[in-house]
Amino acid sequence: MDNEKKSLWASLRRSMSKARAPSGRLAKEPPRRVSEGDAVIRRRLSKDPDVPSARRRPRRANPRDSKGKGREEANGHSYESSPLSEWPPPGVSSQEELSLGHAMELISRGVPAHKGHKRPIPHRPEQYYALYATTAGNKGDSTDAANAHDSMTQLMTVRIQGSSAPTYPWDTLEQPSYAFGIGSRPGTITLNQWAFLSRVIPPIMELRDPGISPREVTLTQIFERLKELEVGLEDDNDQLMYKNLYKRFLKDPDKVVNPHRSMDRQIMDLIMVLSRPDWLDFTLPKNQVVTKFIFDTSPANHAQYLKFFHQLLLSLELNLRINSSLHDDWAKSKLMEQIPPKIQWNLALSRRWKDNVRIEEYGNTAEEVRLRFKLRKRQGRMLKRFAQMMKWPNLGDTLDALKTRAVDGSALDISSHTMAFFSGLVLPGPTFPFLIMNSLVDIDPDEDTDALALLTHLHPHCGFQYRNSYTYWSSSSIVGKVIAPTCLEVAGWIGPAQPCDDLSSSQIARIRSRRPRHRITAEDVTSMSERSDPLGPPAEVFPVKEYELLTPDIGDDVDAVRVKLLSLHRLPEHHQDRGPRWFDASIQFTIEGTPWPLNLNYDVSFINAWPCSEGPHPLFFDYVYTPMGVDEIIQLQDWGKLAGLNERSANSTPVGGSKPFRPTIPDDDEERVLVVEAFGAKDNEVLARAWCSHWGHSAVVADISKTCMACAIREAYAATLTVVILVEDAYDAHE
Repeated sequence: MDNEKKSLWASLRRSMSKARAPSGRLAKEPPRRVSEGDAVIRRRLSKDPDVPSARRRPRRANPRDSKGKGREEANGHSYESSPLSEWPPPGVSSQEELSLGHAMELISRGVPAHKGHKRPIPHRPEQYYALYATTAGNKGDSTDAANAHDSMTQLMTVRIQGSSAPTYPWDTLEQPSYAFGIGSRPGTITLNQWAFLSRVIPPIMELRDPGISPREVTLTQIFERLKELEVGLEDDNDQLMYKNLYKRFLKDPDKVVNPHRSMDRQIMDLIMVLSRPDWLDFTLPKNQVVTKFIFDTSPANHAQYLKFFHQLLLSLELNLRINSSLHDDWAKSKLMEQIPPKIQWNLALSRRWKDNVRIEEYGNTAEEVRLRFKLRKRQGRMLKRFAQMMKWPNLGDTLDALKTRAVDGSALDISSHTMAFFSGLVLPGPTFPFLIMNSLVDIDPDEDTDALALLTHLHPHCGFQYRNSYTYWSSSSIVGKVIAPTCLEVAGWIGPAQPCDDLSSSQIARIRSRRPRHRITAEDVTSMSERSDPLGPPAEVFPVKEYELLTPDIGDDVDAVRVKLLSLHRLPEHHQDRGPRWFDASIQFTIEGTPWPLNLNYDVSFINAWPCSEGPHPLFFDYVYTPMGVDEIIQLQDWGKLAGLNERSANSTPVGGSKPFRPTIPDDDEERVLVVEAFGAKDNEVLARAWCSHWGHSAVVADISKTCMACAIREAYAATLTVVILVEDAYDAHE
């Protein structure tokens, strides 16, 4: 570990040295290169004479090394740029062999192209890495991710460098990135999030004491400097900038021989002093509700209050120096990539402070500090909208209390959670859903909310019932993921959902579930572009007969499925701890009047399919699939390559009925995709998701009005999944 620490500091010094211009500033960007994040469809022409005419889709990365070519003309064919309604299209023979350009026009036009990325983790051995997926090529602005404004998740993400929207999922401080992780359909995640779940992360590296010491300061000195920094850094006056940092807050070890007057030396000193082990570590989940350190303004908490703002001040000094207008954006980004996570989280806090908080009064005690929170009114409107969308049972009294507290400004004084929510001092990551829900619970004057006091992001797989009226579930819980089609997903919560007889009037429930049976591998991530290519493997020509146009019958909806009951089975006492109670969950359906219970055994994921454009698109013959109605899958005792890995679960047969039979399914390919047609009532999609959780299958969920069947199947191959759930009618978060 010592070698890793030395490597970290050496790397930081090298990055500062390389980025340094003769003046001591950070250098400008070198000549640009093609972005490694682009995911563009490219075809390679095989020169291997032994390639068979019956091409097979590569199961993993294609080993052939062949050169790419650009698009060709359509060989004189007359072709209108419009969606296909038949295959082959008019003017093209079923026996024809298409050139590359013509094949791309007919088959690849508007198809999402998925590309996987395996990226190293700075300062750590190469056995540790992060995984991502990017997609392009669908000729539109739509993505598989939720809109941050509509989903109320703006404060769950922050870009590492700059204030604009992040371009790639590795651009955000929080990992996994919530800007690229939450699916636009309720209860879903993105393809990028699915890839990231298989990352290999290193253990936390304790940083050595670097020898740079902060000065002893008072609360007045800290807030005086924080107030000065509200107008910016004195980066146009090197002498004043040096004096304000080293005469007041840091000790310059070389002040006699070689004072640290250059900005890059000051940046390094601030990084080193913030690496001291005695500061608060915001990478730890237990510390990520940062207002708990300053909510208590009593004399007994003075030392912690002082320490928090001292750390915040040094972080702000560092943040302003890194983001000085004298530095080039490229140099800032290169430096930020090298900064350890512990320091990056400090910078995230300083940015929240700089954007959202202003100082009105201060003194030597916490009681004398008066702050102005710029987001307070906006957050009040957000909370009101959240309560209305969730159909909060005590809505009238709660909104009256919210209005009263908005006038007198007392909402921030209720708890550390309300203080964080209304102030905007929210670190990116999974804390925000619990901050907004706890703020709603705290403002509600009903005494029944006392039973909900233990809601916390430290127990994310949870939900609760309130007033015997509705239940609400976190988006990360398997119950929330499964019942989401019948609910709204807002700010990380699924609801309002049906009540549960197994819970008391107001009670929190933590849901036990097993780990998913399948994860994508690093090899699968890096090869997903080849494995999901719409044209198939490289070839000289592309025979028309090797493709098929898929048109599911969305008019034949199943109307025999009904969600009847959510059941929770309380675990024995020896499974409980000091937190909320643990439960196993199941959902009972009726199919044509017959009760069918399904256990939510596995914490599976549902990947929202990328939208395509100008579909439907043809599917290459080697992407094998089996369509099945949603009312028929209940007869399946598991599916595909995972079937032999799972024990036969209890309650997989109808109550009072006979054991179901397994339909005859072709078993010619372990990657064969089960396409579940869940059109019609939303209960159909809930049944499909519950079946997936029962047997342990993660699945791609595709709205057929946005993503054609062929593109959904190819995305399943990209994600190495064997289940696709087809639905219709895009979900409207405002309905």
